[in-house]
Amino acid sequence: MKVIKASGEQEEYNEAKLRRSLASAGADKDTIDQIARSMGDLLYEGISTQKIYREAFRRLRHSSDRLAGRYRLKEAILELGPTGFPFEKFVSEMLKRLGYTSRTGVIVEGECVSHEIDVIAEKDDKRFMIECKFHNHQGHKSDVKVPLYIQSRFKDLEKKWSSLPGHKDKLHRGWVVTNTRFTQHALQYGKCVRLKLLSWDYPRHEGLKDLISRVNLHPITCLSSLGKKEKQELLKRDVVFCMQLSEDEQVLSHLNIDALKKVRVREEARDICNANQQNNG
Repeated sequence: MKVIKASGEQEEYNEAKLRRSLASAGADKDTIDQIARSMGDLLYEGISTQKIYREAFRRLRHSSDRLAGRYRLKEAILELGPTGFPFEKFVSEMLKRLGYTSRTGVIVEGECVSHEIDVIAEKDDKRFMIECKFHNHQGHKSDVKVPLYIQSRFKDLEKKWSSLPGHKDKLHRGWVVTNTRFTQHALQYGKCVRLKLLSWDYPRHEGLKDLISRVNLHPITCLSSLGKKEKQELLKRDVVFCMQLSEDEQVLSHLNIDALKKVRVREEARDICNANQQNNG
């Protein structure tokens, strides 16, 4: 049976992929079996993967808001828009938890011109210029023009960086991070010029979705207990992560919600964080 992806491409329905995504959210075998079997009544030729996802999410939510919140990670990242700034902060914080030092929105002098860099990250003898490409739609892919452009900017910076005191023996490298995917030509070019590329599921087992779970950094847009308007209000106030809600009770004080709902929101945020710690332990 053919299903239609967000990009418009067709592929064979793969139940194993659905099962893996449910398992990644922390669902147990019985829950996974039940949802996978029940999806049989929904499937038809040409159904969209988004519809399959939405129905699986609805059924998973009957079992647990916590599991449902973790399952909708990809959609939650898309909701960090409409601007790319929360995504830049998200990437910077993720890198810090992976052992890097990082800064966002940095103006850096190149050999020819100055550049505003989304994220500058350093670790050991490595220094990275990182461009974050945020998209609001799952089907949008970053094509080869993106790494071509970033590589040209990086080469201008590399000339300047290499001349700085203490940088002669450092590894300088460009890096592009996107919340969706790259085209094959973009991946091919990145490999050829040694430009690091990070997308939703690339590199294999080291993609954005894998790193987010590894460092326990789910965004507040995962939460089922908050409405879209409330999430956007928090994002405007630089509240991006579930851990911020679970660690600081005052974060929700400016929202126009009652005390009972605040408790539910904090409990769900805490459950998502705790689930990650258990899965990573």
